[in-house]
This record gives sequence, structure tokens and C-alpha cells, in this order.
Amino acid sequence: MYSTIDNQLKTNRRLLKSYNKAGKATIRKAKLLAEGFNPRYFTHYWKAKNGNLYLFCYEYGFMELKDRGADKFILVKWQNYMNEE
Repeated sequence: MYSTIDNQLKTNRRLLKSYNKAGKATIRKAKLLAEGFNPRYFTHYWKAKNGNLYLFCYEYGFMELKDRGADKFILVKWQNYMNEE
């Protein structure tokens, strides 16, 4: 059980890192899921002042959104200011 969860977290982190080279990116949800990403596995979360909830796999985070009818993820990287909130 532990190794299954650990492997999924590592897969999620690898995928988030590979699609988020600049620190913030947007990707279609279906593309990430097709490569093995599972949004139910995350290490922690951060709630922004505007109420948006980002889920993180180690230092790489994601948030679901609908953009022009398409399901997408916004990808972010943990920043120092996130520790202050």
C-alpha cells in the first residue's frame, strides 16, 4: 500500500515538473490524466487569499479549473510567500 501511494506521488510530481518549466503553466486535464497523473494523490495544499485551493505533490502544485468549457489544471511551483499564509 505504502509503495503504491509513494509511486503515484512520484509520478504526479514528475509530470507536474515536466509540464511546468516556468513556474506557472496551464494544461488540459485529459492530457495529464492520460499520462498517469492522479489528482487524488497529493502531499499538502495551500489556500490562496482569493480562496483558490492548490494541491501539491511536494513542491509542484495544481488547481482544477474550467476554461472556455475545457477542464484544465493550473500548475504552479511552491513559492516562499506561500509559507506566510
